[in-house]
Amino acid sequence: QVQLVESGGGLVQPGGSLRLSCAASGNIFSILTWAWYRQAPGKQRELVADITSNGRTRYVDSVAGRFTISRDYAKKTVSLQMNSLKFEDTAVYYCNVGNGVLNSWGQGTQVIVSS
Repeated sequence: QVQLVESGGGLVQPGGSLRLSCAASGNIFSILTWAWYRQAPGKQRELVADITSNGRTRYVDSVAGRFTISRDYAKKTVSLQMNSLKFEDTAVYYCNVGNGVLNSWGQGTQVIVSS
C-alpha cells in the first residue's frame, strides 16, 4: 500500500498563490502516475494535473498556464504550484498515485479562494 499525506492548503485571495505538497510512503516502486484531483462541494471530483514516471505532464484546461505539477523523487513528494488563483479553484485537493490499475488517495487538503 501507498500512504499519501497532503499539505499546503489554506485561504488565499483571488490572484494569489499556494503550493500543495503530497508526501508518499510505503510501496511506491510500481507507481506510474502521480496526480492531483479536486472536488468542490456538490460537484464531481476532477483530475487537475498529473505527471508520469517519464516526466510527462497534463493539465485540465481550466488550470493550464496557472498550475504546475512537479515531482521530487529524492523526497518522494509531488507538488502543485497554483498561481493566479480564482474563486473557481476553491475545492478539496487530493493527491493520487496509480499503477495503471489501482489507485491510492490522500485525505485531501482544503483550498479556499475568497476575497
